Amino acid sequence: MTVRLLTAAELRHLVPMSEAIGLVRHAYIALSTGQAIVPPRLHLAVGDGGTALYMPAAVPADGALGVKAVTVCPTNAARGLPTIHALVLVQDASTGAPRGLIEGAALTALRTGAAGGLAAQLLARPEAHIAALFGTGVQARAQLEAAFAVRPLTQVRVVGRDPGRTRAFVRWAAAQPWSGGATILAASSPELAVRGADLVITATTSPTPVVPTEEVAPGCHVTAVGAFTPQTREVDGALVGRATVVVESRAAALAEAGDLLLAIAEGRFAPERIHAEIGEVAAGLRPGRTRPDEVTLFKSVGTAVLDVAVGAAALRRAEAVGVGWTVELGGTGAGGEA
Repeated sequence: MTVRLLTAAELRHLVPMSEAIGLVRHAYIALSTGQAIVPPRLHLAVGDGGTALYMPAAVPADGALGVKAVTVCPTNAARGLPTIHALVLVQDASTGAPRGLIEGAALTALRTGAAGGLAAQLLARPEAHIAALFGTGVQARAQLEAAFAVRPLTQVRVVGRDPGRTRAFVRWAAAQPWSGGATILAASSPELAVRGADLVITATTSPTPVVPTEEVAPGCHVTAVGAFTPQTREVDGALVGRATVVVESRAAALAEAGDLLLAIAEGRFAPERIHAEIGEVAAGLRPGRTRPDEVTLFKSVGTAVLDVAVGAAALRRAEAVGVGWTVELGGTGAGGEA
């Protein structure tokens, strides 16, 4: 039994962001049209306020099968450690044999960034050029790269909790070739960051709202990807209530998306007001933006179908060009016990 190991750097070389957006689009369509199998993910409390998640998924028509194991530990930053640790196991959909093991934090960032990019592509106004970005971590980097891939951004206003990290993020973003000379700056306040922005992205670990709703202008698109539990949210009920809401999966959103669930509890939103799943919009089954002044909101809590789809594609390319380490695990027996 031979398993191929892919590092974070190898993954990003194999699957550029523009291609990841296409892979995510296909995966979302499979999810919304019943072609994907995605059981509810398992949550376990770990450490000091951390969460471990185990997330299986399959897209039989594409031969994709796998599972992601991920931990999210907000206190890791104080220890000098990444907030997210993860691995993704990709399996052969016909035999169940392990095919590859991929560094999962990079894959999580890539596929979630691509999901935000797809949402902006489908829901933001074509001329959107000013973005407000909340967050300065790995996910914020991926979200920003994806936004540049689909919209002609000329200015990005970054909001972070730590001034030093925010300045470092701004320097990093300005140096990236995909930023194309856009003005990227540290916002002096959340209000000034959002005022007049065409696109607002939240990629934080904050358990409470970070976006000043009163500053969200007509025609703005909001992508919220940070909160993924029923008790946490990055946008408040007032913003959810005024927006056209698009989700990854209605079932997952109504089980885990605190941004929506807390708005429902406050009487500002209702489950039947979810406009569409992003896969329905991508497939042309539901409309996206219908008016220039419409405020749209894409709420993501994450789904393993994206990890499996992007991971399987990366593994196929790695096998074709001989990238990654291969390990022989043995295991040739034919025992019948699980």
